[in-house]
Amino acid sequence: MLLSLLIVRLLTSVKADEIKIEHRAGCPDSSMCMSQCGYCGTGDAFCGVGCQSGPCHGGSGSGGGDSNTYHVEGTYLDVIHSSLRTLSSTVLIIYTVARGYTACGTLRSRFDMAAALNIPQFDPHTPNGNPNKNSLCDRRMRVQGSSGSVDVVIVDQRPVCKTCINTLYFVLYKYCIEYTMSPTLQQQMSVETPEIDESLFSRQLYVLGKEAMHQLARAHVLISGMTGLGVEIAKNIVLGGVKSVIVHDCGKVDYSDLSSQYYFNEDNIGQNRAEIALEKLSELNSYVTVTCSMETIDGAFLAKNKINVLVLTNASLDDQIKVGDYCHQAGIKFIIANTNGLFGQIFCDFGEKFQVLDTNGENPTTHVVTHITHDEYGVVFLGTDARHGFEEGTYVTFQGVKGMSEINNKEFKITVPSPYTFGIGDTRQFGNYEGGGTVTEVKKPEIIKFKSFSQSLSEPEMLISDFAKMSMPSNLHLAYQALSLFQQRQGAAPRPWDEADANKFLEIVEELNTKDREKPFTDELNKHWIKLFSKICTGDVCPMQAVIGGISAQEAMKAVTGKFMPIRQFFYFDAIECLPEKLHQGCDDDYKPSLPTNKSRYYSQEIVFGEDFQQKICQSKYFVVGSGAIGCEMLKNFVMMGIGCSKEGAIYVTDMDSIEKSNLNRQFLFRPWNIGQMKSKVAAEAVKQMNPSVNITAFVEGVLAETEHIYDDDFFEGLTGVVNALDNVKAREYIDQRCVFYKKPLIDSGTLGTKASVQVVVPDLTESYSSTRDPPDASIPMCLLHNFPNLIEHTIQWARDNFAGLFTNPAQQTEEFLKNPKEFAERTAKSLSDYDRNEIIQNVKLTLGPERPQNFKDCIKWSRNLFQEQFHNTIAQLLHNFPHDQITAKGERFWSGNKRCPHVLEFDVNNPTHLDFIVAASNLLAHIHHIPQTRDRDLIAREVAQVQVAKFQPKAGVTIHDDDEQMAADMERQRRRNSITNTADPADILKRLPDFDSVRNIQVQAHEFEKDDDSNFHIDYITATANLRAENYEIQPADRSKIKRIAGNIIPAIATTTAMVTGLVCLEVYKFLQNHQKIEVYKNAFVNLALPFWSFTEPAPPQQKKYLDTPFTLWDRFEVQGDITLEQFLEHIKTTYNLTPTMLSSGLCLLYNTYMMRQPGKAGDLKRKISEIYETLTKRKIPPHVRSLVLDISCDDSDGNDIDVPYVKYKLQ
Repeated sequence: MLLSLLIVRLLTSVKADEIKIEHRAGCPDSSMCMSQCGYCGTGDAFCGVGCQSGPCHGGSGSGGGDSNTYHVEGTYLDVIHSSLRTLSSTVLIIYTVARGYTACGTLRSRFDMAAALNIPQFDPHTPNGNPNKNSLCDRRMRVQGSSGSVDVVIVDQRPVCKTCINTLYFVLYKYCIEYTMSPTLQQQMSVETPEIDESLFSRQLYVLGKEAMHQLARAHVLISGMTGLGVEIAKNIVLGGVKSVIVHDCGKVDYSDLSSQYYFNEDNIGQNRAEIALEKLSELNSYVTVTCSMETIDGAFLAKNKINVLVLTNASLDDQIKVGDYCHQAGIKFIIANTNGLFGQIFCDFGEKFQVLDTNGENPTTHVVTHITHDEYGVVFLGTDARHGFEEGTYVTFQGVKGMSEINNKEFKITVPSPYTFGIGDTRQFGNYEGGGTVTEVKKPEIIKFKSFSQSLSEPEMLISDFAKMSMPSNLHLAYQALSLFQQRQGAAPRPWDEADANKFLEIVEELNTKDREKPFTDELNKHWIKLFSKICTGDVCPMQAVIGGISAQEAMKAVTGKFMPIRQFFYFDAIECLPEKLHQGCDDDYKPSLPTNKSRYYSQEIVFGEDFQQKICQSKYFVVGSGAIGCEMLKNFVMMGIGCSKEGAIYVTDMDSIEKSNLNRQFLFRPWNIGQMKSKVAAEAVKQMNPSVNITAFVEGVLAETEHIYDDDFFEGLTGVVNALDNVKAREYIDQRCVFYKKPLIDSGTLGTKASVQVVVPDLTESYSSTRDPPDASIPMCLLHNFPNLIEHTIQWARDNFAGLFTNPAQQTEEFLKNPKEFAERTAKSLSDYDRNEIIQNVKLTLGPERPQNFKDCIKWSRNLFQEQFHNTIAQLLHNFPHDQITAKGERFWSGNKRCPHVLEFDVNNPTHLDFIVAASNLLAHIHHIPQTRDRDLIAREVAQVQVAKFQPKAGVTIHDDDEQMAADMERQRRRNSITNTADPADILKRLPDFDSVRNIQVQAHEFEKDDDSNFHIDYITATANLRAENYEIQPADRSKIKRIAGNIIPAIATTTAMVTGLVCLEVYKFLQNHQKIEVYKNAFVNLALPFWSFTEPAPPQQKKYLDTPFTLWDRFEVQGDITLEQFLEHIKTTYNLTPTMLSSGLCLLYNTYMMRQPGKAGDLKRKISEIYETLTKRKIPPHVRSLVLDISCDDSDGNDIDVPYVKYKLQ
């Protein structure tokens, strides 16, 4: 029987140890080299072209051996052949444990060999390479046969990954194949508290927390309906990491699905939706078991599959009521989600008593306590001028309070008399406050009662999404009920843009509005909205499904975890502004777009917008800047919409980053085997599979001033628009600048956990992204950071800086010196101060000097002395300068208020944190000097225990600043002295550095901080250092996860928010393409799914200025065509605009001012072309790709007054 299926089962007829095979490195047998996508060596027929040049050699083809090539011993073949002689109907599994993310620790090479030997096999994970380019890869992904009994050999008896077992188990279930499972495997599958892969889920962990992640990993979710909305919800939930997902659909793929269901193609038409969706969904997360079902959803089905959450899409009203009532009684969390054209609906029922553990998603606030009064009404004072942010009735807890120690670790319900203080009740029974302490908010759970769907229909509780259309939810509540009634009465849904059907639909809505009611359900029934709903309700647009799908998936996660406030209980959303202006404003009810004449992949979108608009979409050219989480979702939406999908259209995408494991949890176009590859290239290839018609070009160069020869005038001028998918402000501002210059619409979006924002920039209508800026993040005062920390955030930042100062900067400086001593000396001579030069020189001398470590034992000794210096001697010196009983000139205790009096640490080898520091520091130093590292804690502990450290002796004349003003004044005095004496000569610096000939053969390698590599000791060191310094100052320590987030400046992220926000962006793209000219049509957005909260506002108009009587904004400019002389330019400005130019510049290059012309020889510039003057002054030719210069101009009016004017776009050609 040929059955391409992999099952996990131990044979009873064959002993496993008889066929055990070990995996080893090397290639002793030249015939056993594995290519990316096929067995290479003797099996050329199964290889890519590049592998055919010989074993273990790569070539130009896609399958050549590369850095990921696997090598195995030739003994594999003998053992396999001997096994097959005695077994029948056997599926062979060769399990090996490989480092890195290889999905269950299984090498793909096992499938290469199996295919070469015609052994039935199944790979649950897409192979490395493009399956469509290799017949072997294509075959290995197909399951043949429908029933049978299969024996399985586990060749290598190493631990089997539970996620592979789950995946394979449900493949069996799907194909009705009989199986048995060994007790060992059963035990592995029944583990109740699964481990969370923090390297994969790290960004989501910072949103939800570990406990919520464990809850997700136990959850079973059923999603019914695998059209575009259903697959969007399923994709987000699978990425989120639940235990299992069942995708359910009894329908078959139709053309109407192709505009939004990105896992379908025309070849799938007529096949079951759930079965087709299953394969791609299963690839998204190896920790999630995904199966499909076509069974009837009833109590038995739900109980058998242990369903916790049921998400129902595309169901009739009767089915919604039936299933919803059952779920309400059975305690199953129930969600309805629907999209119809430009309208969407969500309903949530999480039971009679649903506990919300975190109502807002914000991290608990912590403040430093400076004083607590000892009286009947105890008032707490905090060490900050900022508002504490606590509300009346908030609960708080205290840690580290001295004197009034009885309040530590107890909860208090507070009163809030002012924004800066709060009360905790009678404190007279406690001791007097002596100092120290922090106060932290305590989050309390809240119980929410939900009504069933049937009850909610008549008594709806609705969440407002757009306050500009307050009556829209009540109108849509009736419309969605009317849709089912219309189908029942007419036998079909309303016909697209059919006025007669729309009128019948309106009659049903009006009937529902008054049925069984003393007064109408709504007094604001909008007939235009209702008829629009009827006309487009059979259409689908991918962006709307991204919005509703992202929100629905987040609600499902809330249902499982109790994390964040759920929707109560209906949520309605619309985007009718995407239609032509006369339609969404109700000016022309007789208007009808050009309806589709033939069914195509855009059929459902054409129902909404018409064929003509679809053609315009396909001909558009969009630039997606960034292909991370937002970029992946954006590209998916774009190709489903059809952007760039005609010969005239195009999508351009760029990203400078390569794929990392932590990306896979949100950036759904990537797979484990893409790790290390460039994001833009992989993303472009992935969406090409979704819609082969797309013309997409991937770049790996950033959009910077240095790459304007790539993204030049021709590039930007040919664009329809730009969307940002960036994660830093500087890059966004540069893109914004380019879009303003070329007058291209731009949409910027971003996420932070469950929060998201969208800003729309429309030429001439709105302000630009850079027109307003968020206030800068509050920085930590330097004195606080260096000497007086009082929060864990302070010690983490100190540890991060300490890491760079020890393990990055000195080694980098040394590398630069060894590369080119002369250039290094010249750069060092230009340093701003003697202090900087001395520090750099000292760093190089220490790194290359005789005291550098020669072996790992030296590294341990250095680390022990570093511990002593940082956590004992430095603190001892601080206490020498400022003793614990120090009194200030004002008669106050020095160590009070924000200042915590520290204590020295005595090294204890038995203290885990102390040893963590030694292990990490020793290995970091060893890496710099190419010394073999060791993780043997026992060995390191024995060695460090023998290290003798010098006794501390206080130093005289040490200045320790106790406030930033004092420090700044001293630094300014030093800078002034240096500005006078800064006569450093490179030759003198070279003399102070080590003799190059004596050190030229020494090799060093700096540490580039990498937060996501848990094997490099970076976070290990920062964690230990931050917590040891916290111990110095009696600050509550933090766990590794929190320290990693803060030190790595990690932005919490979750797929649900990303999907939702890109949907909002793409809805705005429709408006651009409709060429809407009214600013109120466009919507800036701020969303917080944790609350949940939506705010839509029209963009702000650009600031208007005037020159003479002419208004202008940032979008206006003086345009000068052709390269002319300076004299001609000045005359043109004077005669055209009645202005007298007084100065002209381009960047830092001053081309003209009235004073320059008085200098000898300068008058001749008037007869020279501006381009010539520019090239002379900049000493470089204008590149051929530059067709215009930006000139800044200052002008006087006729009265000689200096006035603001636009810049000049000076066209050279």
